[in-house]
Amino acid sequence: MEFQVKFKVNENLYLKDPENSEIGRAIVKNSIELIYETGFESFTFKKLAQKINSTEATIYRYFSSKHKLLTYILNWYWSYIEFISKLRLQEIKEPQQKMEKILEIITHNDETDDKIEDYDLTKLHNIVIAESSKAYLVKEVDEINKEMVFSPLKSLCAFIGEIIVEAKTDFPYPRSFASTLLETAHDQQFFSEHLPKLTDNHISKIDHKKYVLNYLRFITFNLIK
Repeated sequence: MEFQVKFKVNENLYLKDPENSEIGRAIVKNSIELIYETGFESFTFKKLAQKINSTEATIYRYFSSKHKLLTYILNWYWSYIEFISKLRLQEIKEPQQKMEKILEIITHNDETDDKIEDYDLTKLHNIVIAESSKAYLVKEVDEINKEMVFSPLKSLCAFIGEIIVEAKTDFPYPRSFASTLLETAHDQQFFSEHLPKLTDNHISKIDHKKYVLNYLRFITFNLIK
């Protein structure tokens, strides 16, 4: 099933709002496709222009750099994860069950729709696993952060942190643990798929997403029991 959701993405990430035009939406949709296919390092506006039958100049009217385009995509993803988490948790009362659902969502073991408007969530999740740290593990991060472009990630971690405190009221590091869970969910799946001997899944050899979920369950519920 496909449904529509709209998120307000920080205007410092774009020169012209891509949501307001067909070509802008095509730029975002096809950048997801192309980054998924080639990786962020090999992704260029020239290749993207060829893919959408347009020009590099047109893309530069929307985004000043591929880093800002990547961060725009990640902003949308972080906002979506918080949105779907709040939606899924509405009917759950027990804090430990809420944490279980959070872990399922951030590891993509939750049964969610795989397409939101034109965005392929499976490909977007793969981009997040492989490329998301490139948005903030850069020398200019302090200057970039002043533009508040990481607010959706901070908001998501704050929300997860609130659930952690619900589950264990005296837990001293809720936001640190929330950000650790997100990063671990990405890193461990990448390792499980590509460098399995950095995980224990080279022994069990189960589905990568299921392995990461089991690992996060073990960490989480031993800490907040």
